[in-house]
Amino acid sequence: MDKRVVVLGGGVGGTMVANSLARSIPDEVRRGNVKITLLSNEEKHTYQPGFLFMALNEGRLEQFQRKEKTMLHPGVDLVLDNIVKIDRDGKRLIGEKGTVYPYDFLVISTGSFPDFDSVPGLAEGSYNFYTAEGAVKLREALANFRRGRILITIDVPHKCPAAPLEMTLMLDDYFRTRELRDQVDILYTYPIGRVHALQSIADWAQEEFESRDIKYETFFNLTEVNPQLKVATSLEGSEVQYDLLISVPAHKGAQVIRDSGFGDEQGFIPTDRHSLKMLGEDSIFVLGDATNLPISKAGSTAHYQADVVVQNLISELNGLPSTAMYDGKVFCFVESSMNQASYVEFNYTHPPQPAEPSKMLHWFKLAYNEVYWLSARGLL
Repeated sequence: MDKRVVVLGGGVGGTMVANSLARSIPDEVRRGNVKITLLSNEEKHTYQPGFLFMALNEGRLEQFQRKEKTMLHPGVDLVLDNIVKIDRDGKRLIGEKGTVYPYDFLVISTGSFPDFDSVPGLAEGSYNFYTAEGAVKLREALANFRRGRILITIDVPHKCPAAPLEMTLMLDDYFRTRELRDQVDILYTYPIGRVHALQSIADWAQEEFESRDIKYETFFNLTEVNPQLKVATSLEGSEVQYDLLISVPAHKGAQVIRDSGFGDEQGFIPTDRHSLKMLGEDSIFVLGDATNLPISKAGSTAHYQADVVVQNLISELNGLPSTAMYDGKVFCFVESSMNQASYVEFNYTHPPQPAEPSKMLHWFKLAYNEVYWLSARGLL
């Protein structure tokens, strides 16, 4: 065996890199010249965008999960372990029980995680659609909701930046369909001076909100939730009474990144925006939510980054310079109701412009939910 490539993280980015690399260099893998190992602490692979549909009773968890082993190319070794430290000097990873995994090249795709402890009272006082458990609980709460105010609070950074907008717009349609909309007040909040970080999306969403009587409050940075009184307080001094709180808390990087002594204050890894190498490291690539790049933390981002990482890995395995460059490309469908969707496509230099919502785009989104598994396997 000549080279060991270790991929840390069994989400969309890590799975795509491992599969695409194995498919791109089958002879080297078969002869043992390159050994590809994927390290994951999850036996199941989860398509996380499915949580949005679960919360609105448009899908079940079983639809959005597969065993990770079934997702992988035969040339990829899957090891289930909880990695507790990355030793960059020794070029090795250390598992929970002390198992050591040496590497020549390391790909970090450890994702990001909602921090429900970031605000006092948030964990016990709010619902969410960013975890499987949260989506199930929210589904039940929404099904039983007949009257009152739904408050949506958002902190940054968080994965899938369009998801809170999607939830808000879909909720409007959800309650209209049930003929309850005139009894349900929807209040969306956002921490900066517009309803989304990207201006063009904010302009589009604000127009949608106003046409549907969805209320919004900007400059709302949540600082405390009182679950007993059902009051949410913002840094700016606003106190909002609610009957049901849906919250998207700030996300942080994986624990192993913070415990290994690198990453920024939030646990995201300083990464070159084009080569996707960790800054100051020639043998470590980073992709997906684990990076600190100023681009959407989304599965689509990891998808396009995976292609670049694989090309650069192949070059380096062959002793060549890595010249493939990521241009910041992101493509996302944006659900605008229960049966219509828009989409956005952008990169580092070209801002998004939401497409006109249509039923056809909604069906494309639902179709992608099914063909995602081919993408993750590196077949699409």
